[in-house]
Amino acid sequence: MKVLQLVLLFVSLSTFAQGGPKFTISGRVIEKTTNQPLEYASVLVFNANNPSISDGVLTNEKGEFSIAMPAATYNIKVEFLGFKTVELNGKNIASDTFLGTVYVAEDSKMLQEVVVIAEQKSVEIKLDKKIYNVGQDMTVKGGTASDVLDNVPSVAVDQEGNVSLRGNDNVKVLIDGKPSGISGDISDVLKSLPADAVSKVEVITNPSARYEAEGGAGIINIVLKKGKAQGINGSISGTVGDPRNYRLNGNVNFRGEKYNFFTNLGYNNDMSPGVSKRNATYLNNLGEINSYMTEDRKTKRGREGHNLDFGLDLFLTKSITWTNSVSLRNHGGSSDANVGYVNTDANRNLNYLRNRISDENNDRKSVDYSTRFEKNFAKDGHKLTVDGTVSTNSNYEASVINDETQGSYYKLLNERTVNNQSQDRLVGSVDYVLPIGKGSQFEAGYRISNTNLVTDFKVDSLSNNSWVTNDFYTNTFEYKERIHAVYTQFGSKINKFSYLLGLRWEDSRINVNELISEDYNTKKYNNFFPSAFVSYELNDDSNVSLSYSRRINRPRGRMLNPFSNYSSNINLFQGNPDLDPSMTDAIDFGYMTKFGRKTTFNASAYLNKTTDAYQFVSRESGSFVDGIPVILSSPINLATEYRYGTEINVGYNPYKWWKLTANVNAYRSISEGDYTYINFIGEEVTQNFDNETFAMNGRLTSKVSLPWKIDWQTNISYRAPEKTAQGKVKSETGMNLALSKDVLKDNGTIALNVSDVFNSRKRRMETNLATVMTTSEMQWRTRQVNLTFTYRFNKKKNERERQMNREEGGEEMMGM
Repeated sequence: MKVLQLVLLFVSLSTFAQGGPKFTISGRVIEKTTNQPLEYASVLVFNANNPSISDGVLTNEKGEFSIAMPAATYNIKVEFLGFKTVELNGKNIASDTFLGTVYVAEDSKMLQEVVVIAEQKSVEIKLDKKIYNVGQDMTVKGGTASDVLDNVPSVAVDQEGNVSLRGNDNVKVLIDGKPSGISGDISDVLKSLPADAVSKVEVITNPSARYEAEGGAGIINIVLKKGKAQGINGSISGTVGDPRNYRLNGNVNFRGEKYNFFTNLGYNNDMSPGVSKRNATYLNNLGEINSYMTEDRKTKRGREGHNLDFGLDLFLTKSITWTNSVSLRNHGGSSDANVGYVNTDANRNLNYLRNRISDENNDRKSVDYSTRFEKNFAKDGHKLTVDGTVSTNSNYEASVINDETQGSYYKLLNERTVNNQSQDRLVGSVDYVLPIGKGSQFEAGYRISNTNLVTDFKVDSLSNNSWVTNDFYTNTFEYKERIHAVYTQFGSKINKFSYLLGLRWEDSRINVNELISEDYNTKKYNNFFPSAFVSYELNDDSNVSLSYSRRINRPRGRMLNPFSNYSSNINLFQGNPDLDPSMTDAIDFGYMTKFGRKTTFNASAYLNKTTDAYQFVSRESGSFVDGIPVILSSPINLATEYRYGTEINVGYNPYKWWKLTANVNAYRSISEGDYTYINFIGEEVTQNFDNETFAMNGRLTSKVSLPWKIDWQTNISYRAPEKTAQGKVKSETGMNLALSKDVLKDNGTIALNVSDVFNSRKRRMETNLATVMTTSEMQWRTRQVNLTFTYRFNKKKNERERQMNREEGGEEMMGM
């Protein structure tokens, strides 16, 4: 492909002022072999009598293109790397003209001569989502999917692996459009999934009726790599790091005319040290200082395991594709914690020293099978898809705890815990899309989801050389969820105006059972979830949009389980089995424009109103350990929360060799509600949780292309302090650096990256209760240095794979 034509993909080579009206030239580009839309194909238009008058455009995800030109006779070329150029010469344009479907075929000779082509766009803006292509992010090489998400604008991953979107952790995370992991806990799956397996991340802040209604903040869909080039191709990468981080990942694709086989395989062996501190001041009933407690915790978390994803596309006919895929994950590990306590009186005189050591081993396994049948009818865009997924997950954790106290007395306590979880899930869906006329589309679908989770948690204490079960912390918890959903939506584009209106209905039946105490609860509810999207193109480079959707956030897992953690026996987390789902109404106003050739600007203003919002509260339990009151933290439904803010994304290319991207999210959160409980001495205590807080976070990424095929990338993140109902969260700053160099005739790349350069990513908090004031600091993982080598065979570094929605999840999620 000529350099001139590559430049023409993004900007017009020349613009001449001409009188008279312009007419639209449109059409659709289809890959001849698979009968699938070809995204990013270039359509070049030249005036037959004056070739200097020219313009160009890229096809969208449906293979469609549209370009406005003055009345004249034109020669039109359709090009895509690795495909034969199609020429449509002598087209007389005197009115809006639809060229129909243009079929392009692969050019095997050109495929063999490919060296390097332009990088894929780092972000794509759709009507209802943003797609971030993360394959070129050097700072996550050798990392995990958690690292990938933490580098995506609008998304943050905290020190414990919890994911939030625009500062809101009520977000639904999917992998290839499907839920993964034990219900309510995606963090372990993200930590085990290698970053090199991730192709792109779809961020949907205001999902349409097509998508599952779960997730008050929206949906994040992680799309795994899936090669589509003809023949055999793939890559392999190896990583060594400090602290210990050994990884080996590979992906292979083999495609023929009637099939496509794809696979990803990964192995990891890593150790993540972490530290935390907690200082507590205990008060008596008069508000006077009674004692102090300092808590220092050092942890080492090791993981070793492998993951295997493989599948097969069968092109049964030109219009029918059947895809089957299997995902296997097997990870074991350990988590060792050494906690030191120092207790002093009001005058700082030593009362006692305490040391609590826990050694935990865990084993996690999962198997997922997915199948998809897709039928494309004669009319472009008219199709029927049927999806099904069955999965099973298990998580076994066992720990031994030795607790020794020395001071005015001596005490040795030996305990052990077992947490055994198993989950089975079945998801099925049917979706139908019918184009109507020109620019309109009707959609309808049905989805069923069944989940069954059992958690068996037990604590034993050693007494007189025999183990005795501690009934207070022991329980078998069962969670059953069955959801039926139907939806329909209609969208259309009229000139520069587009709209999409939808309605979804979900019927939910939830069983929350504590089997040992024989406490059984069933919740039934059904809800309507409307959605509406409108968009208007101000000009070729600018548009505005307005959207609304209603969402639900169902509590699961540890949020409901009253017995799920025993790492500290004076600070306990306890789930709330009576927790109800929260409902969110979300409004989003967006504006996007370009300033010349160097700058893109995308801004959103949003408002979320959530009823029955979750709030974590801390209270005295009434129990004491060595005179120290045991504090319980639990989630509750706290009346209403309002959250409104703005998000700005800017891309700036000051030079060809330097790219800058910035993301800022600032919001104000207002919560209203009271919480009343009976304390351990029988008094009624009412806590007021009316709170108004301002929060802000930002991210800046710089990528510089140096001589000798060296790239240098820097990521800087900042989170401003935030006030909570019972204290505040302090600010947090972090920096990641990476260098990479292409070798072996661009078939290989060596990357060196450093995560958290200044070791500054620490979660610092203050909590104030009536009788306890605490400050805490937690660092989940210390600074990490990784060296990664990647080798590609039969494909080059920046070769763009054809981005078909069918192939990599796209809009059609099982999460619908």
